[in-house]
Amino acid sequence: MGNCHTVGPNEALVVSGGCCGSDNKTYVVGGWAWAWWLISDIQRITLEIMTLQPKCEDVETAEGVAITVTGVAQVKVMTENELLGYACEQFLGKSVVEIKSVILQTLEGHLRAILGTLTVEQIYQDRDRFATLVREVASPDVGRMGIEILSFTIKDVYDKVEYLSSLGKSQTAAVQRDADIGVAEAERDAGIREAECKKEMMDVKFLADTKMADSKRELEMQKASFNQEVNTKKAEAQLAYELQAAKEQQKIRLEEIEIEVVQRKKLITIEEKEIDRTEKELIGTVKRPAEAEAYRMQTIAEGHKIKKVLTAQAEAEKIRCIGEAEAASIEAIGKAEAEKMRLKAEAYLQYGDAAKTALVLEALPKIASKVAAPLARTKEIVILSGEGSRVTGEVNRLLAELPVSVNALTGVDLSKIPLLQQMISQQC
Repeated sequence: MGNCHTVGPNEALVVSGGCCGSDNKTYVVGGWAWAWWLISDIQRITLEIMTLQPKCEDVETAEGVAITVTGVAQVKVMTENELLGYACEQFLGKSVVEIKSVILQTLEGHLRAILGTLTVEQIYQDRDRFATLVREVASPDVGRMGIEILSFTIKDVYDKVEYLSSLGKSQTAAVQRDADIGVAEAERDAGIREAECKKEMMDVKFLADTKMADSKRELEMQKASFNQEVNTKKAEAQLAYELQAAKEQQKIRLEEIEIEVVQRKKLITIEEKEIDRTEKELIGTVKRPAEAEAYRMQTIAEGHKIKKVLTAQAEAEKIRCIGEAEAASIEAIGKAEAEKMRLKAEAYLQYGDAAKTALVLEALPKIASKVAAPLARTKEIVILSGEGSRVTGEVNRLLAELPVSVNALTGVDLSKIPLLQQMISQQC
């Protein structure tokens, strides 16, 4: 197991160690790297700009004048893989303060050495050249430590003997002239010697770079060969593992299929038995009761049918008997009425007008009751007349008009009946 480590662009991550006991280092700038627990070592180195203030106090120049020089330098760790490796070899595990201290001592050493080769006038009057010279001289040394000098400037130059304040004097001018000659000769010799040293240094550097490149190339070729062999073995092992796993998986699948077949057969058997049981249960609980219920309903329906038929027949017989009885009764009544009417007719024929008169007399009470029906609801009748004999006259008039009304209604002339004729004549 391991962890994933990330760094920003202002840091470099150094991963040393790994699987199989490898001592290779991996440098990561502004990215991430994987590290194994208990095997890989994770360290960080800063890539931020570091500001240094080198200071050389009471340093004698080429003329023997003690001066103090302060400067400001901006340096940082270079990010090229090879140069970053140099910086890690020198400063990995150290704090920023310790790194600054080492670089500051290197810069101050070169600054002190260059001050011993220059005059006060050269240093004071041409500070840019002096700063450039310091940067050029110090860059190879700090470069071998993986450090790059971004800038170097002279901040201040002063002395304690007021030599700088007396440069304008004539004596100082003569001293300066002689010093210039001596400085020129010294510079010439120093330049020759410096060129020789630089040539030797560059030759050594080129030779070292060539050997390093050859060694690195051989190392890369060996690593590539080893990686190829390792990858080949890994691929073969992985292929064999996958093949064996596929075979085992196939066997397992065959066993699973056989188990599924057996289970399905058992399930089919169980389902068939369940179907038989369900069928028998349906026959016992549904079909048989349904058949019994159907037979019962059929029997009840036939009973109701027979009952209704018998009831209808009895009712029809009853109606027939009642009809026959009523018919016989009506026939008997009709015959009796007919006989009565026949006898009446014979009597009427025998008695003639007397029979008719008897019928009229029998009908008069009925007619009188119908005529007098409205008068029955009258409490009293008042006849207005100025004479007392007028009432009697009205009654006689009504009796005189009665036969006419009866003749009009019945066709019987009452005036021909002797009794009525006598009564009318008496009233007259």
